[in-house]
Amino acid sequence: MSKHSENQASESGLVVYKRLLGYLKSYKVQFAISIAGFLVYSLTQASFGYIIEQFIKALRMPESTSLLYVPILVVVLAFARGASFFVANFAMSKVSLGIINDLRKQVFDKMLYLPSQYYDSRNSAELVSLITFNINQVSNSASTAVKTVFREGFTVLALLAYLFYQNWQLTAIFLLVAPFMAGIVALASRQFSKLSKRIQDSMGNLAHITNESVNGYRLVRGYGGEGYERQRFNQASERNTKQGIRFNFIHSLQTPVLQFILSVALALVMLLVLNMEGAPEEHVAYIVMAGLLARPIRALTQISGQIQKGVAAAQSVFEVIDIPSEQDEGSYTVARAGGTIAINALSFRYTAIDSQVLRNINLHIPRGQSVALVGRSGSGKTTLASLISRFYEPSEGSITLDGVALSEYKQSNLRQQIALVSQNITLFNCTVAENIAYGHLADASMEAIRAAAKAAHALDFIEQLPEGFNTIIGEDGTRLSGGQRQRLAIARALLKDAPVLILDEATSALDTESERKIQAALTELMKNRTTIVIAHRLSTIENADTIVVMDNGEIIEQGSHEQLLAANGMYAGLHTSQALIQDDQG
Repeated sequence: MSKHSENQASESGLVVYKRLLGYLKSYKVQFAISIAGFLVYSLTQASFGYIIEQFIKALRMPESTSLLYVPILVVVLAFARGASFFVANFAMSKVSLGIINDLRKQVFDKMLYLPSQYYDSRNSAELVSLITFNINQVSNSASTAVKTVFREGFTVLALLAYLFYQNWQLTAIFLLVAPFMAGIVALASRQFSKLSKRIQDSMGNLAHITNESVNGYRLVRGYGGEGYERQRFNQASERNTKQGIRFNFIHSLQTPVLQFILSVALALVMLLVLNMEGAPEEHVAYIVMAGLLARPIRALTQISGQIQKGVAAAQSVFEVIDIPSEQDEGSYTVARAGGTIAINALSFRYTAIDSQVLRNINLHIPRGQSVALVGRSGSGKTTLASLISRFYEPSEGSITLDGVALSEYKQSNLRQQIALVSQNITLFNCTVAENIAYGHLADASMEAIRAAAKAAHALDFIEQLPEGFNTIIGEDGTRLSGGQRQRLAIARALLKDAPVLILDEATSALDTESERKIQAALTELMKNRTTIVIAHRLSTIENADTIVVMDNGEIIEQGSHEQLLAANGMYAGLHTSQALIQDDQG
């Protein structure tokens, strides 16, 4: 790394740390109490030299000083020292836990509104690691390190003040070694900064591999991937361990080197004291107090690594916080939309460097009509549905709902007008009723929830569960079959009763009998609603008002089922192929 790059990293770290310390403002009272406590604590430490001096003087000249004075002073200072340490430590712990709580809530709140592109390029384990691991590292930097700086820093200042008062010439010797010690600390800090970032990255990679292996354990075992996953994890763990060893090597070497330099200075002071005149108690007190400098100085030099860990973690946290939230500049709201959708000259690419996923899409969907999107995998069907739900913004062109551009709608209001049933069902580790009445549906009555479940043909299996609608279904509904999970998602959409319905392979996980039941429920659900159906099985969309055939991000055919068969184009070919496959299976 060049010197310029190192300076940039240092400046960046300083900016991050200043921003991090800004979170202390919410806890300024507790922080002030803590600092005051550490100040009292450090003064009691510096008072130790005075006690030694008075004790030796009392032994040498009993008649000059009360023998009870020193023991009483020891007890008083011990009480003050213990009380101040307790108050300071407890107050700082409240600051630390408060900062962790604030950061976690801020990051999680941010995650709820991050644009879809962010999740496309990240894995869930990294985000979990950010909240659970990184923020704890941040807290250590913002509170534990600050605590050490003030507690030990005040102690060093108090001891130096005492030493200067006793003999400023001798004390100046300690200041001569300060530049050497500062240079060692600066060198170590640069190494800590680089290694902390690498450790942070390797921890995210470990979490990612673990998450994939745990979530996909059936696939891992079914395909004999245990060895491959073990190798991946071991390599990531070893990289993390190597970075940790390097970090601890520098951290462990730094302290004894600094201690040796300090000891050389102390030895020189002792030699000079032997040749000086003065009272023995003053010389003994001076040497003892000079020796006490070693511990707080050692503690101060050790926090450099801790601070760099916190700064590296804070950078990753602030990177997420600083990402612009999903665009929501619209202000238009409507109680219930009509449902007319118009797509005009729409093109889309995920990022500026990606090729176009959709090209010049023009489509008009009248209110209450059903439109089916068909085509090969990767033709752009699901992407188009995601744009209608405004999970992405068009690169070119526009989409309107009832003549109003989607960008003009308030985001939350727009999504209240759309019910989505995806092929990737998301369920939560809560009750069946809570999964159906999710989000703004939470106030729905039990009668409405039950009616939605019945319409989705889910009531029969729900009533057979141990606690019916109050049954906890496990993480992502793992206690349910694929068809049961899909029927709960359809019940959720039925309960939402939105004017626009998007069905993305909504019957893909159902057996033939369940599909027949669901198809009947969906037919009822689609009445008087604008419906967009994405399907690979063409038999499920033959009754759609319009069938749109997509290929390579473009619309190449559209019309009714009969019209497209008569045109003998791509749709007719797909239909014939599927009919042959069904005949073979039959």
